[in-house]
Amino acid sequence: MPKWLPLMCLCILPACALFKRPPRPVHAPAEEASRFEFPMGMPEEGRVILRRPLAQAVQLAMEDFLPWDMKLPPGDRPGGECLYRRDSYDVTAAPYENGVILVSISLDPDACERKGAPQDMGARYAIDSKTWRILAVQH
Repeated sequence: MPKWLPLMCLCILPACALFKRPPRPVHAPAEEASRFEFPMGMPEEGRVILRRPLAQAVQLAMEDFLPWDMKLPPGDRPGGECLYRRDSYDVTAAPYENGVILVSISLDPDACERKGAPQDMGARYAIDSKTWRILAVQH
């Protein structure tokens, strides 16, 4: 075995740590899940049907805007974690021309309690639904 092989393996090994899988969603414990009863159908009131292309475009834009592994910057003011939670944002999506889907992500004004939260926090995305690429982003 060449003398440089163990050294090369030691150098490459830390790179494996960079290939993390996205975290799985948190599930309720089995006891709590067993108490939930699904209705016979989907309730009409409040129901939203998000067709596959729109759902995929929203997911792509949100993953770019707030990646699952994004960390709160050190030294951020108290309450700043609100800006790094996906549930603090409203999303609007609409088909556009030539297979483009527009996705707008905007901060819900009632989501963050800290004073001085930027109300223009968000972005607009143009998603190509043929190749599933982000064509453009407007901050």
